[in-house]
Amino acid sequence: MQYSQLRAFHNVALHGGFSRAAEALNLTQPAISEQVRKLEQAHDTLLFSRERKRVSLTPAGEALFLLTRRLFEIESEIGELLAERRVAMDGTLRIMADSAHHLGTLLGRFRDRYPRVKLILRTGNTAEVLNALRRYETEIGVIGNRAPGREFVALDMGRSDIVAFAATDYLPRLPDHLTLRDLSTLPLILREEGSKTRQKLLDAATASGITLTPSIEAEGRETVRELVAARAGIGVVSRAEFGHDPRLQQIRLTGAGLEMAETLVHLSQRRDVRLIRAFMDMARDG
Repeated sequence: MQYSQLRAFHNVALHGGFSRAAEALNLTQPAISEQVRKLEQAHDTLLFSRERKRVSLTPAGEALFLLTRRLFEIESEIGELLAERRVAMDGTLRIMADSAHHLGTLLGRFRDRYPRVKLILRTGNTAEVLNALRRYETEIGVIGNRAPGREFVALDMGRSDIVAFAATDYLPRLPDHLTLRDLSTLPLILREEGSKTRQKLLDAATASGITLTPSIEAEGRETVRELVAARAGIGVVSRAEFGHDPRLQQIRLTGAGLEMAETLVHLSQRRDVRLIRAFMDMARDG
């Protein structure tokens, strides 16, 4: 296997096609195609499915792409080290958050310090965030979990109670508190599986011998919020994430002691990536 073959493969996978890879590398499309063909031929492995001029990774290609992401990221780090580019930080930092209420101030300070860095913020539940980190699809994650495992570096960003919430006119008179047993009699709107808020609520109910079944399962926190505002049922959320919405009213959950942790995480093996290190250092400094 040759470096040029891996570079050609990586750019086809990264840019989604042979023509775009050729443009990125300032080469011809036949040259890129030949490098990938030789790589596949040398190892008797199909890396791309080619159907109707569309290119997609095979399972073997997916596995190799994960490795070439690491390879070319390390190559970039080596270049930065040798060039001693310590003053002007640039590049793109991707952040994926289950909840981002602690990030606002931090993102602002980071932008002020490193104005040439492009920040991309996406949302997803805790399971989606961890999978994106493992697949090198994001650099920093924010999850509702205190201890994601040894493969991650984690920084505790704080905790808050889990509360129920409903539309202000959902009932003639909303109670100021509910128990888990009360929730079992109400139509619940919960997030998709993989949400830590949902999992904590259901685990606590099971431990108390109570069955909670969502009437509606919705993808994403904002979807749940809009359904609750439309009087479709009762939702749950951490108090810190509730924010301000005149359509909605918080309701305390009693007898459960439920709380959510918010944790900043990244892959341990990427601790030396400059942008990741700079972001985590700023988060630790407060």
